[in-house]
Amino acid sequence: MDPESGADTRTFRVADDVDLPLLDSVKGIAGTDGVASAQFSTKYFDTADLALTSAGITLLHRSGVPDAGWRLELPAPDGGATVLRRPGIGTNTVPKPLRDALHLHTRGATLVPIGRTRTDRRTISLLDKAGTAVARLRDDRVSGSAAAPVDTGPLLAWRQWTVELADGKRRVLDDLGVLLEASNATRAAPEPELARILGDRAPSSPGTDEPKRIRGRSSAADVVGAHLRQQLAELEHWDVLTRWDAPDSIHKLRVATRRLRSALATFRPLLDREQTDPIRDELRWIAGLLGEARDLEVSHEYLSKTIADHPVELMIGPVSQHVDRELSGEHRDARGRAVEAMGTERYFTMVDRLRVLVADPPWTPGAEKRAAKLLRGRVTADFKRLRKRVAAAEVETDPEKRVVLLHDVRKAAKRTRYAAEALVPVHGEDAERFAAAAERVQEVLGDHHDAVTLLPRIRQLGVQAHLDGANAFSYGRLHALEQTRIAELEAEYRDAWKAASRKKLRRWLR
Repeated sequence: MDPESGADTRTFRVADDVDLPLLDSVKGIAGTDGVASAQFSTKYFDTADLALTSAGITLLHRSGVPDAGWRLELPAPDGGATVLRRPGIGTNTVPKPLRDALHLHTRGATLVPIGRTRTDRRTISLLDKAGTAVARLRDDRVSGSAAAPVDTGPLLAWRQWTVELADGKRRVLDDLGVLLEASNATRAAPEPELARILGDRAPSSPGTDEPKRIRGRSSAADVVGAHLRQQLAELEHWDVLTRWDAPDSIHKLRVATRRLRSALATFRPLLDREQTDPIRDELRWIAGLLGEARDLEVSHEYLSKTIADHPVELMIGPVSQHVDRELSGEHRDARGRAVEAMGTERYFTMVDRLRVLVADPPWTPGAEKRAAKLLRGRVTADFKRLRKRVAAAEVETDPEKRVVLLHDVRKAAKRTRYAAEALVPVHGEDAERFAAAAERVQEVLGDHHDAVTLLPRIRQLGVQAHLDGANAFSYGRLHALEQTRIAELEAEYRDAWKAASRKKLRRWLR
């Protein structure tokens, strides 16, 4: 589908026999660069029960355009959309990579054509005196119908004008709108082609109901409920992209699972634990598998950059190739295990239970109280937990035990940060600053944990290189550099904690 919504776009319904007005009569438009014509056809795919459409996902194949092929449009949690493309001729068989990416929604059901459209499009670029395109107008004549198994519907036909701002000012768009409406066009909200041809058979997409606006007087249930909905949307979005193997997708999916688990822990008194605790356990399970792949990805990227930044004479032998071969193989295996787990009934059951939980949260008595005071107490409890862990790590003298305790500090800092971020809609900059300070502690200790876990891996790589007859000098140097980095990160952590524990950051929690 073409982008037909937003502040810089206007859509108009118009009769088939209406002529375009003189567009250069609008101030700021001196002429056009002619008319570009195109004819293309679109075929939409879904399961027989419209599982994708119900989730707000559009899967289509388009032919007759330069970028012909498959297109998957995912609703993004921020309100936008993510588009995945795959070239290919038009058939009734969806390519396996797309089928695999959508497995959470289809659960293996066959994807079949559910609708078709044909579009005759004329595109006109509107120019200013300098010849710069200030706006573009698309004149579309569309025909289409639903297809079995949804049921073959009547052939529909419609015409619409879409004006999109280019390098012009908003006033140009507004003036064009006035001109088009004076030419018997009617301003209309954008309607997806598929929704139009399905008619009353089209299921409502998620997010069609206007969400409650979070205010200072909002209830704790409203604030926590909105936070849980957002994180479930993140999980479902990054689930598809992880199966697609998009960049950074495993990391983002892992973050979503951790945020959900953290929220169910922080706001535990507001929800029925008999329902939330089992879900937390399952979130921990999948986050652990995603974490294995993510940690290997981070280690590989970091070591590769460190080696590349070193003088060539200090990297003796095929160090880079050895690291790439070993860590890329381990990462591939770990990612495979995570994606395999995402195809199990255990994972699907976890997501389904989350959906039920988010759709109808099992609130405990008191959740309807105002969030401003009630939820501050939950953030305070998480901060006290963090402070206790900091104190325990501070007095520990055994290096190995201290490493474990610092990792516990990191997890507590992350939970505190997530709790504060959930309250940003209510407490604004106060919660943002507090969350940012906790995030800094989390990040420094995250780097510390990465460095600590990298030490034995470097030793292993060095031993393997030695057994293969290569010079292990470079691995010894990399190991020493990580030891130095660990000491530097501990110093950074002390500074970060000093900043995060300032009383003025917590005044809003009183």
